[in-house]
Amino acid sequence: MKKISMAVVLAVGLAACENIPTSYTNQGVAAGAVSGAVIGATAYSSNRSRGAIIGAIGGGLAGGAVGTYMDNQKRDLEKNLAKEIQSGDAKVDKLPNDVIRITMTSHTAFDTNSTVVKQSFYSTMDKLSDVMTRYQKTTLTVVGHTDNVGTDKYNQDLSQRRAYSVAQYLESKRVDPVRLATAGKGESEPVASNTTEAGRQLNRRVEIYVEPVHAS
Repeated sequence: MKKISMAVVLAVGLAACENIPTSYTNQGVAAGAVSGAVIGATAYSSNRSRGAIIGAIGGGLAGGAVGTYMDNQKRDLEKNLAKEIQSGDAKVDKLPNDVIRITMTSHTAFDTNSTVVKQSFYSTMDKLSDVMTRYQKTTLTVVGHTDNVGTDKYNQDLSQRRAYSVAQYLESKRVDPVRLATAGKGESEPVASNTTEAGRQLNRRVEIYVEPVHAS
């Protein structure tokens, strides 16, 4: 995929996201699957196959190196995002199979009904990108979520577009697009009650699943 300039990323809006490529297929996410969490994910790069990933990162991780590599990456993510974690704007979790999940709340990332990454969120995204470019032996699946305000179809589309915008930003910060995939879950996976604004705010979130690429 041709590199996307920062100017293009900043200009991406709801209408522009209608042009998200539809030629990408699920074959690109075959290199990893997070316990069903990314079912339906779409490869961000049309060249995202296991062979392309292994070539891009210079080989996968083997044996006990996997756990150490991912533990070190989690530590550096928590260090870079310390301010956001303390304020409740981000969360870093270790999941089974050495998977790391980064959760970012939408009040820092997007305005209501918008898919444009907010300027105030650039510094957080830059901190993420810093770690992602240093720990390249991973794949990243960006997953968008919404609250239940609006129709199912609208929220599904919105969540997909937000995930794509985050992937675009990561690419603009030198994260190899071959490592990226996106998915939208709409309002289907709430983490809090949608009956209150506080709950809806928690549900409007973006998650990034970071998975190790195994050597075999």
